[in-house]
Amino acid sequence: MTRASSFDLVGTVGAARAGVLHLPHGDVPTPAFMPVGTLGTVKGIDPTELRASGATLVLANTYHLWERPGHARVQALGGIQRFMGWDGPILTDSGGYQVFSLKDHLKVTEEGATVRSLLDGTWRHLTPEVAVEIQETLGVDVAMVLDECIEAEASRERVIASTARTTRWLKRALLARRHADRTAMFGIVQGGMFPDLRAEHAEEIASLDLDGYAIGGLSVGEGHDAMVSMIEVAAPRLPADRVRYLMGVGHPNDIVEAIVRGIDLFDCVLPTRMGRHGQAYTWEGRLNLKNKRFQDDAGPLDPGLPESPANRFSRAYLAHLVRCEELLGKRLLTLHNLTFFQEVMRQARAAVVAGDAAGLEDLRRRVKIASSSPGGR
Repeated sequence: MTRASSFDLVGTVGAARAGVLHLPHGDVPTPAFMPVGTLGTVKGIDPTELRASGATLVLANTYHLWERPGHARVQALGGIQRFMGWDGPILTDSGGYQVFSLKDHLKVTEEGATVRSLLDGTWRHLTPEVAVEIQETLGVDVAMVLDECIEAEASRERVIASTARTTRWLKRALLARRHADRTAMFGIVQGGMFPDLRAEHAEEIASLDLDGYAIGGLSVGEGHDAMVSMIEVAAPRLPADRVRYLMGVGHPNDIVEAIVRGIDLFDCVLPTRMGRHGQAYTWEGRLNLKNKRFQDDAGPLDPGLPESPANRFSRAYLAHLVRCEELLGKRLLTLHNLTFFQEVMRQARAAVVAGDAAGLEDLRRRVKIASSSPGGR
């Protein structure tokens, strides 16, 4: 079988990895962070600006694009890359997290998930086969299989049943593929917060020879320590020659801690969402530009990140834009945060490629500071 993707490992430091993920629309150096473009757009950001920030792979969402504008319409307009104006690789989440987040508006059965649309109130039937059809029709580089994501506090019995269903859905998705040569398919490790269930599921889906592997069901309220422990259980059990993706985890500190434990791909709405709400990740900590102290601060937003487009302006001006709810402020802080996240990826990759364990450890230290809120800010 001709695969739509391949992964080359180019360096390691302990469990940390650097590699290159080869996809139909381009290569992705890893570790890599995917900006989230749920509806086919990273909110307020032009694709050329995404490239300039360092992004090489973008995430969109199957469920939302299915609702509007519809996958058949996107296909008729030339496919998702042409539709978005982004010529690089695209990965789509399957809709499993949306099923989780819309739990007050859905019914889950063995067949799939029936979701009541928040747009028009109609019921939509999302099955593993439908999720594959949508993603292959969109023309994405990577399709995630439909999984069942559940809350962190779920009982062991519920996790066992849900994880088994995720495996059955994965096998149905594999049978439904029609374009394995141009759309890669990643499976998802579940297992809740139970180490033995995580280990068993990682080993089970690793045996299925997929294009890549994701760890799901985290960043759902379990906390940093539980998240790290689940990564430590699952990651070593996934094939070393396939890419590993941690879904939806996005604090810089969490990302770097996952990198040192062998994870390659990340996505999260945090850098864009926080930018729209007036907050910026900097090397001196997370800053809230709504705070009064920035109104008279003539300095740049982050002297340690000269590539940031926001550094052309003073903190005082950015604070003014934020207070006035000006779109320019939201865009500049979003671009800054995206640039910051890509710089973290660049530094992590450089350290691993160089075999620089001390450099990677120093990055861990500095990112902990960047993820915190400085006192008095």
